[in-house]
Amino acid sequence: LLSCRLYCEEAKDPKRRSCQTVLAEALDIVVRSFAPILPHLAEEVFQYIPYKKDSEGVFRTGWINASSAWKKPGIEEAIEGACAMRDSFLGSISGKNALEYEVIIVIEPGLLFELMEALQAEETSSVSQLNEIMMASQTTLLSELPKETPSDANITKGTFLINLEGGDICEQSSYKVIARPIAKAKCPRCRRYTAESSSTPCPRCLQVLAAAGKGST
Repeated sequence: LLSCRLYCEEAKDPKRRSCQTVLAEALDIVVRSFAPILPHLAEEVFQYIPYKKDSEGVFRTGWINASSAWKKPGIEEAIEGACAMRDSFLGSISGKNALEYEVIIVIEPGLLFELMEALQAEETSSVSQLNEIMMASQTTLLSELPKETPSDANITKGTFLINLEGGDICEQSSYKVIARPIAKAKCPRCRRYTAESSSTPCPRCLQVLAAAGKGST
């Protein structure tokens, strides 16, 4: 997930920048957490953080102060639900490369479907947050089973319990995860099977490369 965003996206792409922001926040919290028991290591790490604007040490800049903006209702449940579906997917292709597959997630209409839509607005995507979590090359989100299911597809079923606002909102939803080998070629840049041929980058990578070329001229 991290390597795909950091390596594959354009330098100033919001997805890449948001990933860097999360890593920076996590590093800051971890360093401050172990500072009382590993002061010399914490101080050395703190001094080498390149984006710090102040020169004061870790002990002069206060304790952990995580912003409340990080706590968004439903995000934790959405990620946990997606991870549960990913586990179902990976279990169905045990020992095989997840990138060689496309995934179809079928969820009955309800809260779980709405949470997944927050991770993937499009019906089918190879660059959404949901697809990154699934670790597949392409993910499709549906509210009902497709009319035709290939004979080589693996189908797994599961349920996920959503618990929001301290239990005031509680809903259990069922889902199906359909995994089937993807028909596209492996992109030589991002290594996902989203290209038309193995010698040509996928549409996303072509767009990033084109933008990088314009920026260097």
